[in-house]
Amino acid sequence: MAYKNKTNETQLSVTDFINSYVENDQKKTDSFQLIDLMSEWSGFKPKMWGPTIIGFGSYHYKYDSGHEGDMPLIGFSPRKAAFSLYVYSPTEENKHLLDDFGKYKTGKACIYVKKISDINISVLEKMCKATIEYLNEHHECACREK
Repeated sequence: MAYKNKTNETQLSVTDFINSYVENDQKKTDSFQLIDLMSEWSGFKPKMWGPTIIGFGSYHYKYDSGHEGDMPLIGFSPRKAAFSLYVYSPTEENKHLLDDFGKYKTGKACIYVKKISDINISVLEKMCKATIEYLNEHHECACREK
């Protein structure tokens, strides 16, 4: 049986999501700041992916197992405990960028930060752009259409 990806682009309003889901005022402010920054860096408008991820652009992946799907180029989710930033690709440059990133924790596929003031925004920008470049080189990518 084919695996169905649970994280798909939706037509839900990003603004409505933030205003209804995010309770903390600082996290709301940080969310709108991330939207402005990631829109500028990616060249794409924000879209909801699944119920809680705000993504920018998209790329298509396909694993050797045959599993394939679409995901945002970069994105984030304003979770209750911390922001989940989906901005990291496995490049040497990104590994070095983490040295100057600020206060964070890493997960399997994301970087967790409590608030935007805890991180270096210029490093986040470099990481986002390096990730978009990496995805453009290794996958079918919406960034090629720009």
